[in-house]
Amino acid sequence: MERSASGGDAATPIYALNLFDLEENDLYRQYSRRSVSAVGKHGGKVVALGKLAGAVEGDAEPRTAMVLVEWPSQEAFQDFLDDPEHADLHPLREGGTKNYLWWLYESLEDLRPLLGGRGQEKNP
Repeated sequence: MERSASGGDAATPIYALNLFDLEENDLYRQYSRRSVSAVGKHGGKVVALGKLAGAVEGDAEPRTAMVLVEWPSQEAFQDFLDDPEHADLHPLREGGTKNYLWWLYESLEDLRPLLGGRGQEKNP
């Protein structure tokens, strides 16, 4: 069985957290019209969209937009990125946004893998 960089199974679902600001153009609107089907082609699903409601804590500058996409695996996410059928799609996202943060998180049932089993008997 293939393993991810952090040691999890390659088939572990992942979440792609996208945080960004929009540029003063129409490119992200063009991207968003096509991205849902492109993401779906590779098993991805947008599970949350958000507009910044406030910054509570942290050192990073807040971004105005948030998109959370669930992928069946990191391989499916990579297939989405590498799909030649959508080679013209990613430049729309890149040109239509600024201050882009794009982070991948492995799906967990609870936080024990992060806590190293330090006396965690209940799900946090």
